[in-house]
Amino acid sequence: MADPILEIRGLTKRFGALTVSDAIDLDLKPGEIHALIGPNGAGKSTLIKQICGDVQPDAGTIRFAGHDLSGETVAERARRGLARTFQVSSVAPDLTALENVMLVVQGASHGTFHFFRPALADAALTGPAREHMARVGLKGREAVPASILSHGERRRLELAMALAMQPRAFLLDEPMAGLGPEGSVELTAILSDLRHEAPILLIEHDMDAVFALADRISVLVYGRIIATGSVDEIRNNPDVQSAYLGEDA
Repeated sequence: MADPILEIRGLTKRFGALTVSDAIDLDLKPGEIHALIGPNGAGKSTLIKQICGDVQPDAGTIRFAGHDLSGETVAERARRGLARTFQVSSVAPDLTALENVMLVVQGASHGTFHFFRPALADAALTGPAREHMARVGLKGREAVPASILSHGERRRLELAMALAMQPRAFLLDEPMAGLGPEGSVELTAILSDLRHEAPILLIEHDMDAVFALADRISVLVYGRIIATGSVDEIRNNPDVQSAYLGEDA
């Protein structure tokens, strides 16, 4: 069995008397979607922030692709291939959809945009950017300003930008947030395909999407992982039903 691309052991974080990460063990294996679920306030976003480097843990280790991430910045972790999307879309609204992706393509190749307008004619940037947009269903929307894209299109654009980072793993924080049923179904299909690009650690409240996508699910309650298993194992776990899913899951 392949080694995990992401391996978390004993991760602990406290804010005063509140323990938001309580000796968390979690891993992400190549080719899988590992969903992290739990009630609001369980500590899911704080865990993601520790993985990405926004928040430093008080104890424990995070290893990514065999490297201990202790002390590494957000940018350094991103350069290792950790691609993150957010609960709130983080695209640049004044740029077109294509320009947003091109920014990331050039950044991934260690370039800068001091001469942004000439770069728009550079096929080495526009070609990959268009491919990433097509991959997430945005073909034909390249010239549209990001500010007037629909909410669902902005979520797709954010995924295209994550793809442009040439990721070794995706960290997706509530990608279905604000989408209607049709949008959630469409994005579920896209994410199912993206697992072949890189494994996905998925934080999501849309349980239909979680059950459709996840190879494994971990349940976080009050900062502690109370169960990890397959969809069926999590559905039938009485502790999980009591703490989060309810009896009708």
